[in-house]
Amino acid sequence: MTPAIYNKFIKFLKEELALSSDSIQTVQKTAQQNLGPLPMILWQYGLVTLEELDRIYDWLETDYII
Repeated sequence: MTPAIYNKFIKFLKEELALSSDSIQTVQKTAQQNLGPLPMILWQYGLVTLEELDRIYDWLETDYII
């Protein structure tokens, strides 16, 4: 994912799903340790519901080909 798209993705998480910067930073650290993709970690940590996870993957599919 390019830095520009990644920044749009973080903005989406904050604005559309109302995730806090702290929550996102925590999940980013976990993702950087190669413990899974960011959307799945958000769900595993209970920060998003399954419906929100679907929205995330829909957004990624629309704005960034997975």
